[in-house]
Amino acid sequence: MEWIEVFVATSQIGLEPVEGVLYQCGLTGLMIHDEADFAEFLENPNREWDYVADELVEEKEELETGITFFLRDNLYGREQLAQIQGALAAVKASEKELDLGSLELKMKNVQEEDWANNWKKYFKPFPVGEKIMIKPSWEELTEETDKVILKIDPGHIFGTGTHETTQLCMELIEKYVKKDDMVLDIGCGSGILSIASLLLEAKEADAVDIDPNAIAIAYENSDRNDIPREKYHVCAGNILEDAALHEKYSGKKYDMVEANIVADIIIALTKQVPDYIKDGGIFLSSGIITERKEDVLAALAAGGFDVQDVREKKGWVAIASKYVG
Repeated sequence: MEWIEVFVATSQIGLEPVEGVLYQCGLTGLMIHDEADFAEFLENPNREWDYVADELVEEKEELETGITFFLRDNLYGREQLAQIQGALAAVKASEKELDLGSLELKMKNVQEEDWANNWKKYFKPFPVGEKIMIKPSWEELTEETDKVILKIDPGHIFGTGTHETTQLCMELIEKYVKKDDMVLDIGCGSGILSIASLLLEAKEADAVDIDPNAIAIAYENSDRNDIPREKYHVCAGNILEDAALHEKYSGKKYDMVEANIVADIIIALTKQVPDYIKDGGIFLSSGIITERKEDVLAALAAGGFDVQDVREKKGWVAIASKYVG
């Protein structure tokens, strides 16, 4: 298995929150680069070494502050990178008072444009749950199927259905979505969850993502699946911070609200989702690492949600809860 080395640039004050985001995205073994540490070492009169090679000083002084991590060089790794990009964008938008730096992601041992396309050779049609067949837009099915076919091209956005978080959420959509339901997809990415809901006979879906590029990608995917625009509406913004966006969805009272993000954002959403959901409506939350499951469950209980279903797969958790007020 080949690995891709990735560096996320941040500030010294941003190291801790960025480390937390990466942890919530399932990453361990992080390498922290803090340029202030080396400067402090050089200035320390009590250091054990009285000589430091000029080459080492030059190398360390050129290092940016940030965090290095490794991803698999395959489709799963690409999905994980897209999830990380979305989570970093969310934390930057919600922590405006902090200078988190650029949060730019840099590939260390591969051309980014190559990795952005090479993953496609791993992405083949595959079933999810009992009712859905995921089909990349450029692939053809070799056998007939009685499953609902969801055609997808995620672009650079999170959401092909291969990541455990997406699969768990789609299994819960199969179980809980009903004919003529109204659906809200928060952090929609490629649109895969809301499009799956519509293909399973939801009446209408609204979708929102912090990344403006998600608008075009989600609409392209809905067009691939012959979903008319009057049934599907996508916009960009931070629903936790933008009062106008919050107002846009408040009071509409959806039958189902879907959020496949990270634990901290889901915990924050438990305070807002009651404004969007019907009494008895279902809140599907995913993107939660096992270690944060109890935190999310506690927030759901405090927010007036009654947990109906908890599913786990390879260290990830998805939860279906009913709003009971």
